[in-house]
Amino acid sequence: MQKKQHPKVKSQLHPRSQHRERYNFDGLIKSSPELAKFVAPNKYGDDSVDFFNPKAVLALNKALLKHHYGIDFWEIPEHYLCPPIPGRADYIHNIADLLKGNSTEIPKGNHIKGLDVGVGASCIYPIIGNYEYGWSFIGSDANETAINSAKAIEQGNSKLKSTVEIRSQEQSNAFFKDILKPEENVDFTMCNPPFHTSLEEAQKASLRKLKNLKGKRPSKALLNFGGQQDELWTKGGEARFVKDMIYESRNFGKQCLWFTSLISKEVTLKPNYKILENVKALDVKTIEMRQGQKVSRFIAWTFLSPKEQKQWMEERW
Repeated sequence: MQKKQHPKVKSQLHPRSQHRERYNFDGLIKSSPELAKFVAPNKYGDDSVDFFNPKAVLALNKALLKHHYGIDFWEIPEHYLCPPIPGRADYIHNIADLLKGNSTEIPKGNHIKGLDVGVGASCIYPIIGNYEYGWSFIGSDANETAINSAKAIEQGNSKLKSTVEIRSQEQSNAFFKDILKPEENVDFTMCNPPFHTSLEEAQKASLRKLKNLKGKRPSKALLNFGGQQDELWTKGGEARFVKDMIYESRNFGKQCLWFTSLISKEVTLKPNYKILENVKALDVKTIEMRQGQKVSRFIAWTFLSPKEQKQWMEERW
């Protein structure tokens, strides 16, 4: 088969993303030699990994984190979500643009603090945000296994020890309560909600994804990127999850400049806009992102007036 021609740059990814060019497997293997056994030419003659193989996906992620972000230790428990890193990086870069606003410079340094609601076992957003912009993070989660894994990653990488704090959310239906301390401020929150309403829905979505990877329908829903209930599905899906988050954010409106959350399904946007109107959010933004054929977005809202936002930045940044 004739070798497939690929564009040199994945122009849909954020301009500052380290993942705009195709995977440099020689460089990745040099950074993480264990990846080598999973790399082989695909049907077009290009080096690749088998994205049906969870061990290959894990090895690729470890190599990407070592090569691009200087992460020496990154292990996650079996069957927990193994995140696609380019898309996660785009969320971080777009939050940086959100914080920048009309300024000429992106705020950088560990005095800029974010809260990752549902940090997960991978601790992926604090890793990327800290490396790219020097930000510090609070990572919260209600899952004990995820908490222990994120803490191990934080402790296993010297730079993260002083900039990332993992906190356990003891109330599974809360987002900021008992995580943000009184008088504690964060410049932004971020969240990758469980998108689906049930295991069945999550498996159907996985089958569609795997069909796209292989070009034919697989016989079973092999969740090659992993994922537990709290990561992939919840009662009411992302619509209810984000609704509850918005309502709770009212109580912390003066402790955060920008609240944000990923929105997987475009149909979820309209009801959330209505809720944000009901809770009297003063500014609402929707930022769209693209990774290949996939379109995603996140919403951002604030309870601070333009004058309060300016004062926030002058005092904290």
